Amino acid sequence: MVRHIFHLREAFVLESGVLLPELTITYHTSSPVFNGKKVLWICHALTANSDPTEWWEVMVGSGKCFDPDEYFIVCANIIGSCYGSTGPMSINPATGTPWYDSFPMVSVRDLVAAHHTLRKALGIENVDMVIGASIGGFQALEFALFPPQICNHLVLIACNARISPWGTAFNESQRMSILADDTYWECRPGGGEKGLAAARSIGLLSYRSYDGYRLSQGESDPDTFLAKRAATYQQYQGEKLKKRFDAYSYMTLTKTFDTHNVGRGRGGTEEALKSIRAKTLCIGITGDQLFPPHEVEYMAKHIPEAYYTSIHSNFGHDGFLLEWEALSEIITHFRVQ
Repeated sequence: MVRHIFHLREAFVLESGVLLPELTITYHTSSPVFNGKKVLWICHALTANSDPTEWWEVMVGSGKCFDPDEYFIVCANIIGSCYGSTGPMSINPATGTPWYDSFPMVSVRDLVAAHHTLRKALGIENVDMVIGASIGGFQALEFALFPPQICNHLVLIACNARISPWGTAFNESQRMSILADDTYWECRPGGGEKGLAAARSIGLLSYRSYDGYRLSQGESDPDTFLAKRAATYQQYQGEKLKKRFDAYSYMTLTKTFDTHNVGRGRGGTEEALKSIRAKTLCIGITGDQLFPPHEVEYMAKHIPEAYYTSIHSNFGHDGFLLEWEALSEIITHFRVQ
């Protein structure tokens, strides 16, 4: 994948009406320039970056489900992230210092509007397939809604049409842990990193499942006095994210997560889903407690001629990263129908 940086040299209007004075989008493509092939647009999840060969390497690459020999592949980093696109660690032109906690609220629609700006700049008029999971699925859904005729095929994995109270509760619990770290309020690089580690531990509980922890983090000694394997795993995952992500971006993006509502201003959720014109595949994951399969099936029920299926995973929501063989088979079958 080839890394690029796109600069919009004018103000970008957010859904809230607030102006970002300028906009930068870091993105990756499968070849240096648009080569006329069918376009595959991959929407990444919460803490991922714009290079899907790093976090979805089992799906993207030569001879894999998403083959650059077949597609011109695009993946763009979302606003609010810390991987190159405009976000809390970017310089606020008004102050000459990073935005930190003052970065404006951005919605899922803002993420997609920014990427449509990039699409137009790349000269792409039609996208053959848009795919995303989790908040990437939120983006893919919005991508197909403005304007509807841009997208031919839509693949929605482990997501829903509107954020649930359960999802918002997990997000708020994570934010509370970050805000409890006094260094967050210092507005400096590394601020809130201990809170971020704790937030990741909370979030991971929503990404995994009871069976997943039982299978991977169970104690091997039947006479164990103090169970600690799962505890050290939580600590490890928190430290791992702390080293590669940023607390201010995490705060921003979990709030973005909570703006998800395709029905807002469109006559309600069902009316919005009915307006989708792309041939759509909705994939649920058994054991996903963050986006239970019935929420995914609901989208398929209301999107015209959408197809619903599910895959089994003992690892819950993170099955979209781990159950790649099943995903590849389902998506390949969908493409040739």
